Amino acid sequence: MITCHRKSLPNGLRMAVVEMPHLHSAEVAVYLKTGGRDDPPGKAGLSHFLEHMLFRGTGEHPTTLELETAFEAIGGAVNAATDEETTCYFSRVHPDLVVEGIRLLSTMLLSPTLPGIDIEKRIITEEALEDINERGEEVNTHNLASSLLWPGHPLGNPTIGTLDSIASFTEEDLRGHLARHYVPGNAVLVVAGKVDAETAFNAGAAVFGSWCNRPAPALLPVTNRQERPRSLFVEDSDSQVHLQIAFRGFARCDRRIMASRLIRRVLCGGGCSRLHILLREELGIIYSVDASIAAYEETGAFAVELSTAPENLPRAVAEVLRETMRLATEPIGADELRRVKDGYFFDLEYSRDSTYEMQVRYGWGELMKLVREIEEDRAEAEAVTVEIIGATARGLFSPAGLNLVAVGPWQTAVREEVETLLANYEDEWQGKVAGSEDNPERSSAGT
Repeated sequence: MITCHRKSLPNGLRMAVVEMPHLHSAEVAVYLKTGGRDDPPGKAGLSHFLEHMLFRGTGEHPTTLELETAFEAIGGAVNAATDEETTCYFSRVHPDLVVEGIRLLSTMLLSPTLPGIDIEKRIITEEALEDINERGEEVNTHNLASSLLWPGHPLGNPTIGTLDSIASFTEEDLRGHLARHYVPGNAVLVVAGKVDAETAFNAGAAVFGSWCNRPAPALLPVTNRQERPRSLFVEDSDSQVHLQIAFRGFARCDRRIMASRLIRRVLCGGGCSRLHILLREELGIIYSVDASIAAYEETGAFAVELSTAPENLPRAVAEVLRETMRLATEPIGADELRRVKDGYFFDLEYSRDSTYEMQVRYGWGELMKLVREIEEDRAEAEAVTVEIIGATARGLFSPAGLNLVAVGPWQTAVREEVETLLANYEDEWQGKVAGSEDNPERSSAGT
């Protein structure tokens, strides 16, 4: 049996404890609603850099080694992640030592000393260089697609930052970002595993109760509008072309998110998915293909990613667009929809055995005020019909939200052929889809 308990401290910190008595481990995490989109102008990557700096030492543990050793002593391995909208610090710990795990995380957030900025700059620079070619050009397809989706907005910048922005960071920048965004009203403490809720709540109150609250800065909204397909081609000396086709998607509270999850599984949800069967098993032009969903406060994206030989690029693009058009214009088979639903239900059940997935469900969910029980997700997915899949696909795969990025040794003729495919997709959409009564054209195109 899994039970989630919630409690808030007077300073605004929200706490969630997920009791999973059948397990033999626990996970402690602190979520903060701050990420790449909160980076100040000219300081892209500051949120990510600050996350790294909190590992460099605290008042109690002055070095990274001492801090890591303290977590290892309680069965932990502390880690963190920064994305476009959130930062999370987390560690698995022994269930008998949850109180100490909470305390150690509190020292990172409340008493960082921020030593070794120059060393960390060199480390993050090496990480950033992984996405840059020998000419100093960005080659990460996700970053490039974001720059097309949200030009001129922090969401369009690399979360890791640029070489220039990383070099510019100062202790004043870090302290300012910490003071503005690392506030209890902007945070959630979550513990999942073989834990007692009251014990965890008391531990959280003891170490975070004096954390001073203040209003967090408001988000800079996305205002960009897109009306036509966009493309970006970057030459790179590789043996393959790396392709991302990213459609402007839905905000995280949009009612079509669940149908989008099922559509992702239809296209790239395993060995029986459409693009895997077509591009790999039938045509043999890829090794793997994947799809991802990003859902933010007021916007989102649905992206398909693959790599293929340069001469195969037009065929790969044509087949991906053929399948997105097919989902928008032809009803999905009932058996296919049943299969992807069942796969989703299996994954929901498997998540009950994971402290990580439970802390994400209840911790991230609480942060975004979007907590959902497994049973709620299951019921919503079960209610998705063939008609809902079609309407969602028409709202998702419009050429008005299409962005294509290709990185690799492409030739001019190949680029021209791909650009023709995008124009043909737009024309075909106008003929087959535009003007249909249930097309939500395009509620997300302006976000």
